[in-house]
Amino acid sequence: MQAKSKEKGVFWRLLSYLKPYSLLTAAALTFLLLTTVVRSIIPLLASHFIDNYIGHISQSGTMILAAYFGLYLVQMLFQYLGNIWFAKVSYSVVRDIRRDAFGKVQSLGMAYFDQTPSGSIVSRLTNDTESISEMFSGILSSFISALFVIVVTLYTMFALDWKLTSMLVLFLPVIFILVNLYRKKSAPVVAKTRSLLSNINSKLAESIEGIRIIQAFSQEKRLAEEFEAINQEHLAYASKSMALDSLFLRPALSLIKILTYALLISYFGLDWSDATVSAGMIYAFIQYANRLFDPLLEVTQHFSTLQTSMVSAGRVFTLMDQTIEEPQQVDQGACISQGDIVFEDVSFSYDGKRKILDKVSFQVKKGQTIAFVGATGSGKSSIINVFMRFYEFESGRVLIDGQDIRTFPAQELRSNIGLVLQDPFLYHGTIASNIQMYQDISREQVEEAARFVDAAPFIEKLPDGYDHLVTEKGSAFSTGQRQLLAFARTMASQPKILILDEATANIDSETEQTVQYSLEKMRQGRTTIAIAHRLSTIQDADCIYVLDKGKIIESGNHEQLLAMKGTYQRMYQLQAGQLAE
Repeated sequence: MQAKSKEKGVFWRLLSYLKPYSLLTAAALTFLLLTTVVRSIIPLLASHFIDNYIGHISQSGTMILAAYFGLYLVQMLFQYLGNIWFAKVSYSVVRDIRRDAFGKVQSLGMAYFDQTPSGSIVSRLTNDTESISEMFSGILSSFISALFVIVVTLYTMFALDWKLTSMLVLFLPVIFILVNLYRKKSAPVVAKTRSLLSNINSKLAESIEGIRIIQAFSQEKRLAEEFEAINQEHLAYASKSMALDSLFLRPALSLIKILTYALLISYFGLDWSDATVSAGMIYAFIQYANRLFDPLLEVTQHFSTLQTSMVSAGRVFTLMDQTIEEPQQVDQGACISQGDIVFEDVSFSYDGKRKILDKVSFQVKKGQTIAFVGATGSGKSSIINVFMRFYEFESGRVLIDGQDIRTFPAQELRSNIGLVLQDPFLYHGTIASNIQMYQDISREQVEEAARFVDAAPFIEKLPDGYDHLVTEKGSAFSTGQRQLLAFARTMASQPKILILDEATANIDSETEQTVQYSLEKMRQGRTTIAIAHRLSTIQDADCIYVLDKGKIIESGNHEQLLAMKGTYQRMYQLQAGQLAE
């Protein structure tokens, strides 16, 4: 009962997307109705022609014949217009659903992406929305057209012979019972099939993203076996769905259609001896019987696709109803002027159970640089996640220029905080567009930023310079070149606060000198927070904080921490190769 109620909710929610296109939808429905009316007149003309003009053609008979073909042309025109307009409505609706779903994905918090495979999200935005498109572009118009045809045809048949039509109508409940039985049996199978398709996409995405590691560790066979297992399970459920379709719909309904013809033949055979039934009447009734059952057959053959579309729509709406959103800003119009940062007893947990940050406190003023070091899992990157508002902290306060970080407009934060990650992200586009990131930044500012971080020399050697095309992820560039482009992107917006998350971790020693020189220039006059693995890169920081299990256990500059002879000194000696065995 709950599943049925949910299905109805999904259906009505889909229909709500038709509201902006109500006039166009009404026009499309009008033409579908006119098509049905014209189609219902054609057999009557044919019946009249057969009874009155076969064997002795006349001018009036010729006119009826011309009207017969003319109505066919009118029907084709109405049907064409109805289908075209319905298709336009359908594609517009699916565009709106995709837009809303994509917009929702952009607003989701990082916690959702931590919990959900990227392939599953892509599947909902592509495969599932495409399935909805199939429903709107073909199935919905077929269902509505079939409804019009059935109503008009039954009305005409009752007018011709109400006794025979009453007997034929007795078959309709059988059809509805079969369809309902099919719906109940197929719904869980279709849902599982779509879920497995999502798993296939997730496995594909994982394999493509990790292809270097897979090949480096000779894991191709294992990945192929895992993929084949999911693929085989998908095949099994898809085959089961087709088996249900073949059992409950096509053969059963074809049998009912044959029984209908048998009833017609028997009925007219009994009346034929009394000469009360004309050949034209028999022709008309057979045509109407076809037009009664053909749309029913068409609808039932589309029913499996409808089930798939409804399941897909449910998956898309589940995504759109996610409540794991990025932390919200109160937006009191606060502005960042200096970039002074204060953390006061900040605690944070990803799962609400285990604390990743436990009452962390520190402060850094404009022009100063602080750094966080510690073992993997100590909480270094979590400080960045909290400060960047990727996650909401549980307790404590985070202040910028003495004001709560939640009072700043999101755009104010994003435009004044420059984030440089360990793995710089470059998207498909030009060098200039990757630096500009579609912000209100001129070409001159782009080139100035590139010169500032010493990226200009290698950019200007490229065939098209700043207009050189960047392939996906910037794979044609070295790690150092990608990092310099990320620096240029950061500096183009002139942020007041700089966040460096392992910015030099993957760079070779030769390139590191260039990168470090660029970083020194970037840090001047800015508040800088650095996360570092290599201690040699942060020795000149004003203050270094050592984290362990979410707590600050040591703090001071490089010399002070070495003098403490604690965790920092051991880390430094280990990296310098001086730790006594």
